[in-house]
Amino acid sequence: MAQKWRVPRLPSNRNIPALEAESLKRLALRYVEKYATTRARLTRYLERKLYERGWDGESSPPIASLVEQMADLGYVNDRLYAEMRASALTRRGYGYRRIDADLRNAGLSADDIEASLSNSDDTAREAALAFARRKRLGPFGTSANDPAARRRAFAAMARAGHPLDIIQEILTDSER
Repeated sequence: MAQKWRVPRLPSNRNIPALEAESLKRLALRYVEKYATTRARLTRYLERKLYERGWDGESSPPIASLVEQMADLGYVNDRLYAEMRASALTRRGYGYRRIDADLRNAGLSADDIEASLSNSDDTAREAALAFARRKRLGPFGTSANDPAARRRAFAAMARAGHPLDIIQEILTDSER
């Protein structure tokens, strides 16, 4: 049976005005107001909006200068974003490799990533334990002696970016 409700489709020839310098600046301000972001993400957002709506200015769009202006005003801070995101992912139980991949995906520089990551063994072990507790793996799970469950737990912790020695330590603790 077909659904009775339907979302009306917008016509393909919508009359959305092309962007100008002032409207591009308003879009950038709105984006940094709404989201914690990086320079690279703000650049991608503005490029996408230009692609969608077009450019009506006389010269080329001032994306780079607009992003730098937002950074100078303190609305975009890559180092602070990296620290915030790394600590949030660590609290959720993700490992160094997963956090590194997430920060690289956000378009952060290697210097900002290295400054935000702490390589402490205690922190890595605490993050792995938090992940195991949250996912009910190893000592926090119900099927500790099942080899298939142990393989799945090992794979899940490896995908979360934890080092192999810590994974083995946590999962072997559950067998005792």
